[in-house]
Amino acid sequence: MKYSIWIILLFGCTSTQINQAISDANKAMNGDKPLTTAEVGQGLKEALINGISKGSDLVSQMDGYFKNPEIKIPFPPDVKKVEDRLRQIGLGGEIDKFVMTLNRGAEDAAKEAKPIFIASIKQMTIDDAWAILKGEPDAATQYLKRTTSGQLKEKFKPVIQASLDKVNATKYYGDLVNKYNSIPLVQKVNPDLNDYATDMAMQGLFTMIAKEEKNIRQDPIARTTELLKRVFGAKQ
Repeated sequence: MKYSIWIILLFGCTSTQINQAISDANKAMNGDKPLTTAEVGQGLKEALINGISKGSDLVSQMDGYFKNPEIKIPFPPDVKKVEDRLRQIGLGGEIDKFVMTLNRGAEDAAKEAKPIFIASIKQMTIDDAWAILKGEPDAATQYLKRTTSGQLKEKFKPVIQASLDKVNATKYYGDLVNKYNSIPLVQKVNPDLNDYATDMAMQGLFTMIAKEEKNIRQDPIARTTELLKRVFGAKQ
C-alpha cells in the first residue's frame, strides 16, 4: 500500500510518526540521497497548491456560486423586507435576475483568489507545514484564512465592484432599492452591496476550499508531481 500525505494528515501524526514516514520513504528510494526537511515542506506546499487551485477553479467557473446551494449568494438578508415586498407587488423576476448577476460577479472575482493563495502557501514556514500536517481537518483552510483574508478582501472589493457593474448587478440593485423606497410609508434603505457581495464571495470561497481540503485529506491518490511521489511514495 502506498503512503500519501493526506493519510498522514487525516490521522494527525506525532513528530515520531512523521519522522518514521520520512525514514520509510528514504528506505524506499533505493540509494537516492535522503529526504530533507525542506523537501518534505516543499512537498506539502505542492500538495496544498494543487488542492487549493482546484477549489478556487470550482467557484470561479460559470455557476460556481449560482448553482451551488452551499455557497449561492442570496438577496442581502439585512434588507429581506425589500425582497419580500417587491415579490408581493410582482417583481419576483427582477429579484431573481439580480441574484443571478450577484453570483456572476462573485464567480468573476474569484479568479483573483488563486494567485493570492499560492503566494501565501509559498511563504509557509516549516513550522506552519508541521502544524498543518498535525492539525485539524481544516487546518490548511484556517491557515489561508489567517494569512490571506485581509489581502483577499482588499483585492476582491474593486474586482467585485467591477464584476457587479459588468453584469449590471449594481444597476439592478439600484433599481430595486429605488422601487422599494418609492413605496409609500416604507422605511428607506440603501445598504452597501459591494461589502455584502465581497464578504459572501470570500465566505463561499473558503467553504469550498475547506470541502476540497477534506476530500484531499481522505484521498490516498494525491501525488501529482515527482516531489510528492518522492516524499510520500514509499511502499510498505
